[in-house]
Parts: sequence; structure tokens; C-alpha cells
Amino acid sequence: MSSAESAVETIQREMTVFARRARASAGRIHPELSLVSYTLLGHLEESGGCRATDLAAHYALDKSTVSRQVAALERAGLIERRPDPEDHRVQVLRLTGAGQEILAQVTRRRRAAFRERLAQWPEEDLVRFAAYLERYNAGAAGLGPG
Repeated sequence: MSSAESAVETIQREMTVFARRARASAGRIHPELSLVSYTLLGHLEESGGCRATDLAAHYALDKSTVSRQVAALERAGLIERRPDPEDHRVQVLRLTGAGQEILAQVTRRRRAAFRERLAQWPEEDLVRFAAYLERYNAGAAGLGPG
């Protein structure tokens, strides 16, 4: 195996470990939010709201899966449905005040956890790592989730 092939294997393995850790830590950061819930709330915040079908398409998920997640977030009072200002036949999902507050709390806690974990890294390593992640994610932008 070449050093490049070995590096790709290591990257894949370590990113899998990272994803598992992220899922596991989501409940510790905020017991009410799963990683999926946090992700959906974050998308709604970034987009300013969208239809449930748009969430399903964006994350390449089955509509029934998104529907269950949306229903749970609605029951928790974290999101609400509003008529689309451009097409009143369409319902748009938006964060409620409670949803914005919980998302802000989780975001603060996650940032603090990242800062703590990376506190001993030299600044040039942090800058380089950030650039690599941006480059990696930009290359995957057209490929969809996963």
C-alpha cells in the first residue's frame, strides 16, 4: 500500500471515529437534542427557514424520517410551521424563540469543547487544519450528505 493510500485509510478511519464521537457527545451537550435534531435546527437557522421536503432533499433523507424529526421538534416547541410569504399554500419551518435559545446554548457548549480540545495546538496547525476541512467539504459539496 502506498503512503497516499495509507493516509486515505487513516483519514477515513479517523473521520468515522470523529462522527461516532459527535453522535455520542450530542446527548451530553444537550439531553433534549440528538445530533440530527441539532443539525436540522442549525440548517433552519442558516437558511432562515425552509420546507420539510427541502430538509429531506438537502440531507438525502426519506421524507418520513424528516417528518418524525420535525414532529418531535414541534412538540418540544423548538420549531413552528408558518405560511410561506410567497406561496401561502406552502408551510415553512422556522425556529421558535426557544429553538433559537437551545441552539445557541448547544453551539456555545460545542465551541467551548472544541476550544478545550484544541487549546494546545499551535496556531499554524489550527489554521492549516481549518483550511483542510474547508477544502474537503467544498470538494464534497456537490456529492450530497455522507
